Amino acid sequence: MGFACHVLELTREYGRQPHQAEISYMGKQKNKSPDNTIARNRIARHDYFIEDEIEVGMVLEGWEVKSLRAGNLQLRETYVMLKNGELWLIGAHISPLNSASSHVAPNPTRTRKLLAHRNEIDRLVGMVERKGYTLVALSAYWIRGRAKLKIGIAKGKKAHDKRASIKDRDWKRDQARILKPS
Repeated sequence: MGFACHVLELTREYGRQPHQAEISYMGKQKNKSPDNTIARNRIARHDYFIEDEIEVGMVLEGWEVKSLRAGNLQLRETYVMLKNGELWLIGAHISPLNSASSHVAPNPTRTRKLLAHRNEIDRLVGMVERKGYTLVALSAYWIRGRAKLKIGIAKGKKAHDKRASIKDRDWKRDQARILKPS
């Protein structure tokens, strides 16, 4: 029975047009949801042991939001600083669009305020000041039209730790090759 027959069956049986989810269940390929990720900091997982992750909001200007929609964010050398009980994103580079307004002077590397609940900030203050952790930006993404940033509570890796993680990654790749069914 073809796709059109299933739609006609549903229309006859229920007296209505089927929803997209019902149609995709009947054999039509599902629509993939778009990837909401703006940027990732891949170096962070190489340089740090990530203990915990927290999602925070960002205070942005209008041109920055438009630029993020175009995917112009770089998190490579980014970190988060605690100052006066507030979180600040330092080192993030948001490239301005060519079509930006002429009355705005964009600063691509300005320090941006991050938004989090007071109890989360207090916990982060304790981790950073007492236990010696570092706050690193891991990724930026969209949730319900709002730009969010995932920050990681991290400890720095030594050179031998990096070599060990590279060795483990290579071993897992070789293991998957060996165990792969032919």
